[in-house]
Amino acid sequence: MKVKNILRTLIILTMLTLNIGCDQISKSIVRQRIDYNEKINLVMDYLILTKVENTRAFLSIGHSLPQPLRMLLLTILPIIVLCIALFYLLTKKSLSNLTILGICFVVGGGVGNIYDRLVYGSVTDFLQMNFVIVRTGIFNMADVSIMAGMFMILLAAYLKQTKFNYETVDKISEE
Repeated sequence: MKVKNILRTLIILTMLTLNIGCDQISKSIVRQRIDYNEKINLVMDYLILTKVENTRAFLSIGHSLPQPLRMLLLTILPIIVLCIALFYLLTKKSLSNLTILGICFVVGGGVGNIYDRLVYGSVTDFLQMNFVIVRTGIFNMADVSIMAGMFMILLAAYLKQTKFNYETVDKISEE
């Protein structure tokens, strides 16, 4: 049982490390090879690379906040939340594999963006998608990771609820 717990922890830490590493490598390449506001079409005009530095939150929300409040809301509070999520991930043994993967993606993406904010004073964003009638804001791989992780967590919760509902209906119909 102890070996299983050690293996589980190592797998979680490996997933987190890979997630953070992919984010930081992609941002490093963009910082070195793309000029600010340069636009590079990757898939015609549907996927665009353009480098910007975001000192605020998602879509530059929080630009009018005073610096101490911005530091609290965009750095200190997220660090506390990420630590709680990591503690939960490492101690809660009954989580589904999909939930574990989702939390790893959310924490990994969060760590990647917090690291940028602490080391560089801003977060490097560089991806934009064009859906013809609407364009996304500019984002990075950590943001993709956070969104994918939240999708996995919600999907796991839905699947668990659906399974519970089916089991309850089966149990009632047997009576």
